[in-house]
Amino acid sequence: MKEIENLFIQTFKEKPLEIKPISVHGSNRKYYRVVSNKYNCIGVYNEDVLENKAFISFAEQLKNNQINVPQIYAQDLGNNVYLQQDLGDETLFTFLQNNSEQDTIAWYEKIIKQLPKIQTIDKFDYTDAYPRKAFDRQSIQWDLNYFKYYFLKLALIPFNEEELENDFQTLTNFLLSTDTSFLLYRDFQTRNIMLFDNKAWFIDFQGGRQGALQYDIASLLYDAKANLDNDTKEKLLNLYIKELQAYINIDKSEFKQYYYAYVYIRIMQAMGSYGYRGYFERKSSFLQSIPAALKNLKYLEDNIKLPINIPTLHKIFQRLITSDKLLSLNTKKSRLTINIKSFSYKKGYPHDTSGNGGGFVFDCRALPNPGREEKYKHKTGLDKEVAEYLQQYKEVDVFFENAMNLINQSIDNYLKRDFSNLSVYFGCTGGQHRSVYLAQRCGDRLSQNTDLNIVIQHLEQNM
Repeated sequence: MKEIENLFIQTFKEKPLEIKPISVHGSNRKYYRVVSNKYNCIGVYNEDVLENKAFISFAEQLKNNQINVPQIYAQDLGNNVYLQQDLGDETLFTFLQNNSEQDTIAWYEKIIKQLPKIQTIDKFDYTDAYPRKAFDRQSIQWDLNYFKYYFLKLALIPFNEEELENDFQTLTNFLLSTDTSFLLYRDFQTRNIMLFDNKAWFIDFQGGRQGALQYDIASLLYDAKANLDNDTKEKLLNLYIKELQAYINIDKSEFKQYYYAYVYIRIMQAMGSYGYRGYFERKSSFLQSIPAALKNLKYLEDNIKLPINIPTLHKIFQRLITSDKLLSLNTKKSRLTINIKSFSYKKGYPHDTSGNGGGFVFDCRALPNPGREEKYKHKTGLDKEVAEYLQQYKEVDVFFENAMNLINQSIDNYLKRDFSNLSVYFGCTGGQHRSVYLAQRCGDRLSQNTDLNIVIQHLEQNM
């Protein structure tokens, strides 16, 4: 990523030794870990300029208010890139998967004690907020339509659209009848909280806007991926209210009435996302979150009574929580395995060990050959110098992107048909430079898709 490399050199006066893509979940932004002899950071590439401006503006304001957010080292928004502090790889979500409930709850308590401080920042500037400056009627309508069109319709759940829209209006009116003058983080959930240096750090706040207090704590406690038990949710909610009362005066009973209404809309927003990413983009990992979201929905339907009349919505919720098809989605399917190999044409084509026989062989011999130059003869396509040599030629990028277009077309089809294997081979004369570089680059690109299991072998390098 040349733009990130150039910005790193301008900022730290040192050339990076490695720029490695980082796999992300549910984001169109591209992240890279950039490392040199003395420095390291995260490089971000995002073509949405307004979203970049929102993130940088919010990061600066939050940092000035002593909130643990990544420091922005440098920005070049003309080229859609910026550099931010590297906070490691452990999120609250990954911690949840590998530690005891007691240790997990301790982290939740630390995080909840910080949330009111974030939400009540005085004179926060929403000038660069994106896509809306407030969680207002328009924002709520977007979320409800997201649920309707990307979940209900794609999951083939029947409903009366006019009656549903009437309930949407009733719910929206109620949500907006509480105080909406606070900083709403918007996506305050386990994957957006980093655990670094024994502290909780907050990321992905670029969707922040003005709104109600209840939304963020609802997002955290009813995060389907976290799957907290209901008693724990209630205890943590009471802790939050206690901490909040140190900042503002609130009526606990009234707060909870609005809280559960915001839980409902947050669940609907999340299910819209699961539907879009899962049914539309064919990313099965998102579909596997649906049963946990339905479990949360069932608890609400069985235990919570909102002070508003939304009969059509409740009828839809009952259809959802009794759907055998949706409840069965927690049975994980095996991921599609992509077998990527580099090889030498002198020794012939690799053998397909999967038994599937499907895939591609790409002949890299028409590309510029680093092996013809003495200084590269004892290096491979895994070495930085060889990669830089190949990256200077436009035809290499054209070749790679054409290959990826074909590969992605097959991946989309194989995922729909539940195939288990796809072979992708890159060959060159000696299997040392061009084929190795392109095979590795292909693997790095595809590893960002969580529905794929990537296996890379460089046959002439014994790797």
